[in-house]
Amino acid sequence: MSITTYNKYESYVDINIKGDDKMANLNNMDKKFKTLDDFVGTHFIYTYDNGWEYEWYCKNDHTVDYRIHGGMVAGRWVKGQEAHINMLTEGIYKIAWTEPTGTDVALDFVPNEHKLNGTIFFPKWVQDHPEITVCFQNEHIDLMHESREKYETYPKMVVPEFATITYIGDAGVDNEEVIAEAPYKGMTDDIRAGKYYNSDYERINK
Repeated sequence: MSITTYNKYESYVDINIKGDDKMANLNNMDKKFKTLDDFVGTHFIYTYDNGWEYEWYCKNDHTVDYRIHGGMVAGRWVKGQEAHINMLTEGIYKIAWTEPTGTDVALDFVPNEHKLNGTIFFPKWVQDHPEITVCFQNEHIDLMHESREKYETYPKMVVPEFATITYIGDAGVDNEEVIAEAPYKGMTDDIRAGKYYNSDYERINK
């Protein structure tokens, strides 16, 4: 059975009910962004032109969570990364942060056009030993600090790429359910297909 209703973030969702499971298609690609409030609390999936797929959540006005599904450090995931989050002009947003690894990231979102530009500045040690960073970073901060001191920083590997946004979800502010487990093969397909979150933007399978 399929019904259409409002979720608690006041956007339309399609819910497929099977037994006690409630699967919700929360992909709101038609969302229009004008203010910073429109951006904060939004969950994105995007793929860079080089094929790297990322999942990124603007958790609040100073913190982001993310999962990496493709590329050099696929399998890495992070919660509570402090970031500078600003609106440049109506509907265009700039986010920048430095990670415990020493990696610097700058993202320019143009969500109304379903695209962004990202530049990642990888220290040499991450390029040489990416496997060290492929983990739930929050549980390995000491290892990240130790590695950035142990190995070389320069020359940095600069990766500037455009990306296409393939998912926009209204997850709400400070929703710990959005990025709450390690990435797995097919996860982003499950999210886009409405098989991962229920209508309250909580994980169906915990």
